[in-house]
Amino acid sequence: MHLGIGAFHRAHQVVFTELAAAAAGRDDWGIAGVTQRSASVRDQLIPQDGLYSVLERGPDAAPLRVLGSVREVLFGAADSAAVVDRIADPAVRVVTLTVTEKGYRRDGAGQLNLSDPQVLADVQGQPPRTVVGQLVRGLQRRWERGAGPVTVLSCDNLVGNGDVLRGLVHDFLDALPASAPGGLADWIEASARFPCSMVDRIVPATTAEDRADARTVLGLDDHGVVVAEPFSQWVIQDDFAADRPAWELAGAVLTKDVAAWEAVKLRMLNATHSLLAYLGALRGYDTIAAALSDDHLAAAADALMVEDVAPTLRVPDGLDLADYRRGVLRRFANPALRHRTVQVAMDGSQKLPVRLLGTVRDRLAAGAVPQHAALAVAAWMTYVAEGRDAHGRELPLDDPLAVRLRAATAAGAGDPRRLVDSLLRVEEIFGADLPEHDGFRAALTDHVARLTVNR
Repeated sequence: MHLGIGAFHRAHQVVFTELAAAAAGRDDWGIAGVTQRSASVRDQLIPQDGLYSVLERGPDAAPLRVLGSVREVLFGAADSAAVVDRIADPAVRVVTLTVTEKGYRRDGAGQLNLSDPQVLADVQGQPPRTVVGQLVRGLQRRWERGAGPVTVLSCDNLVGNGDVLRGLVHDFLDALPASAPGGLADWIEASARFPCSMVDRIVPATTAEDRADARTVLGLDDHGVVVAEPFSQWVIQDDFAADRPAWELAGAVLTKDVAAWEAVKLRMLNATHSLLAYLGALRGYDTIAAALSDDHLAAAADALMVEDVAPTLRVPDGLDLADYRRGVLRRFANPALRHRTVQVAMDGSQKLPVRLLGTVRDRLAAGAVPQHAALAVAAWMTYVAEGRDAHGRELPLDDPLAVRLRAATAAGAGDPRRLVDSLLRVEEIFGADLPEHDGFRAALTDHVARLTVNR
């Protein structure tokens, strides 16, 4: 079962599942997908019996592939009871998630946000609408039915994503009223596993041109086609409660140590993606590839990885970090992907802490001010404050903290120092420590001033 059956899941975990089945010569795994915020994926796939195609773009692209592993699509917002029942189904042995960082509904301390009205409603027993609420109620019903052990596998860009999810589940359990049945927490501890994982594949939004190209190959319309780069990677902690697909036969890495792989990907690839998104959007570049064609931005991207990120990493065995860095830039330069800068720029308040601020803290602790990581953060601040690119076009602020951010930028409007100070006080992003570091604040102020003048 999968929670969050968007384009990324369909271009990543579904592909691994289908390739694993082919390699094993057994087609005994299928996927029940849940779309959370919109019924569009359900409406696209159900008339097609769950079938859809993956269209790769770029050098070494594979032929168009039609996938058939999705057997059911549910709309969680309209039928939460069906979602809970499916989680409790004894046939379900693995529940995976791609719900984005904000889907976990954490507070500034990283715990379940019990002031969130939907989280509170789920705790109080309403039909669950949040991911954690759906999981806990599904696990509760599984326990009541004696349905057997299950693995809950997060595939989102969070540091220690499995540990985070386990903690949120226990936060939910701790918040349940005293009248809730006892024993559930003990059953979860004994019968559920929450392994960590790291996923990597660039999956841009599907366009009308992509659909037309798929139609040319297939000879019919595919309303669920997704687009992806040829590269794909999945590293999974080998800690499962029950059976699972043989994903390693499709190239997934099963390991006891996901953390090192995860840090390389978040700090090298994802952080550089964000830097290019904000700097590129401010300069008026529509895509990441176009931004990387700018020599100044390409130099900043390379310097971020070499000078700021690399000294903070514990490199996994078998990984050549210099080759990985070159691969990141090569993948981002793929013009066939058309990955939009404003798409990557979404949810900055959720992405900055896991992509950039760990590097910032580690370098500050080592006595160095990370200038290029500071530039990326300053570009986000300028993006939020300016709201328009170099050509005067609107830059959308699509962020769960948008109201807070607009208030903060209004308080610092027109003055780089005040703007930096105001945004640094958003504790959910920067914590209590970073606003107190004079060197980091000075670097941000200098970068914001330069970005504003150069526009």
